[in-house]
Amino acid sequence: MMIRRLVQLFTGLAMYGISLALFIRAGLGLDPWDVFHQGVAGKTGLSIGVVVIIISFLVLLLWIPLRQRPGFGTLCNAVLVGVFADVGLALIPSFSHLGGQIAMLGGAVVLNGIASACYIGARFGPGARDGLMTGLTRRTGWSVRLSRTLIEVVVLGAGWLLGGSVGVGTVVYALAIGPLVQLLLPYFMVPAALGKTVDPKSGDRAGQSEVATS
Repeated sequence: MMIRRLVQLFTGLAMYGISLALFIRAGLGLDPWDVFHQGVAGKTGLSIGVVVIIISFLVLLLWIPLRQRPGFGTLCNAVLVGVFADVGLALIPSFSHLGGQIAMLGGAVVLNGIASACYIGARFGPGARDGLMTGLTRRTGWSVRLSRTLIEVVVLGAGWLLGGSVGVGTVVYALAIGPLVQLLLPYFMVPAALGKTVDPKSGDRAGQSEVATS
């Protein structure tokens, strides 16, 4: 079962990075955190994958006052999503016509949902951004939804000001990803007795712990 969990974790993180590349190539808007990543990448000249990795570790520093503990999956998430995002961008071409862009956006959303269900279901720990959300919830007593909304409004606004891509894809992602992960998660969830280290609602990125209950 451990081999299955590891394969599921790494496959999920690889697919998550590729889905980010698909969102970017679609050119129709990104999810809030990736709007921020893209904005920072545009201002610094770094690749978006490198920015994802750097921001992940900076967010992990915010876990310290929240008394959050990273898991194995947390650290893998912090590195591998960015690596595979850059790999995807190197391999996936852009589309100049709307039909291709819409198809790529749809594929990105579906792939992201599968990826999220994979790595959350592996039960190896939340991603940096979701750990920030759940830690803030625990320390303040706010609901998960309120904590997530406040964080994503801040990063979306900052990313937009930095030049990140906000568009119809941002809205589609926000509406679709929660129901999609909730639908898929039962097929990928490792039984609790075999993955005791993680609450299934606390998985990453991308990941996306709370999306599974949105």
